Amino acid sequence: MSETLDWNKNIIKEFRENEGKVGGMFEGGSLLLLTTTGARSGEPRTSPLVYAEDDGKYVIAASYAGADKNPAWYHNIVANPKVTIEVGTEKFEATATVVLEDRAERDRLYAKMVSTMPGFADYEKKTDRVIPIVTLSR
Repeated sequence: MSETLDWNKNIIKEFRENEGKVGGMFEGGSLLLLTTTGARSGEPRTSPLVYAEDDGKYVIAASYAGADKNPAWYHNIVANPKVTIEVGTEKFEATATVVLEDRAERDRLYAKMVSTMPGFADYEKKTDRVIPIVTLSR
């Protein structure tokens, strides 16, 4: 777990130092920083996430790289959908909405994630759960 936290901390640091640009596997990709409020702790938690755009909203997937459980940030937004997003040099408040009940809409948005980063197709194959999609809007 601490290995993942260290990896995320390094990406967050690089993102903030380079106006939203990072290297490595995310170089040239669409990456945002999502800050949620911890569901149990009440503390701010920041996660770097790949995103797609759809009709003025940012779209993210609670893929957890295909793990059989949702990432902690997902539980945080379910408990408190008010979030902060950083995209490039811009930072703003947003509302997170889970898109899971409308399966056709969820699937359409997940396909956008796959087109943004093809590895998302592999994540779906690795798990039996339906990976939730979340939209972030101002």
